[in-house]
Amino acid sequence: MESQVRGGTRWKRFAVVMVPSVVATAAVGVGLAQGALAASFSVSGQQFKVTADHLHGEGFAQYGGIDSVYTSVKGDKKTQVPVAISSFKTARITKMCQSVKTDVPFVGAVYLRLEAGNDADKPVTAKNLFIDVARLDADAEFTNIDIGVAVKDKSHGPEVKQGENTLPGGFAQQAESADLYGVEQTAWATTAGTFTLNGLSMRLGTDAEMECY
Repeated sequence: MESQVRGGTRWKRFAVVMVPSVVATAAVGVGLAQGALAASFSVSGQQFKVTADHLHGEGFAQYGGIDSVYTSVKGDKKTQVPVAISSFKTARITKMCQSVKTDVPFVGAVYLRLEAGNDADKPVTAKNLFIDVARLDADAEFTNIDIGVAVKDKSHGPEVKQGENTLPGGFAQQAESADLYGVEQTAWATTAGTFTLNGLSMRLGTDAEMECY
């Protein structure tokens, strides 16, 4: 890992910042593709995978948290899992792929794969974006980054959501902007004030190769 340089830090395969991720039914996905809608996505008891060629985000902040994840089909059992919560005032993503595997009785594994933003002139866009992430690998570059602060300066990212899943006073970081390249990520949930999926393509199948990675 390279040493920190204010205004242009670059870390190879730095698993900290997250790209936006979408888990949706076809109806929701089509709605998002047609315009900028408020969005909140998660899969009960499951992580989902996301890849992207490039994410550019303005107003970045990140802090630790805990998610309560439903682990039963009936939705009556919860498990607490640690997450890194990342927020962006605005984000722009090119060549985004999202996939989730679901085990269906009498059928087996079924995969949902969603792609959007393949046209560089029409990327996926989001405002006031929050992502609860378990893992990420990418090449990352930050502008004017502060590490080990308590995210009290709301001028960088969206206002921190104080609640039962936040860890106040813990490790945090913030930056004016972030660029991530060659992203591979797993996440538990995504919420956004608005989310637009330009060039949406969605398919279902039983081939494991439908996963993004």
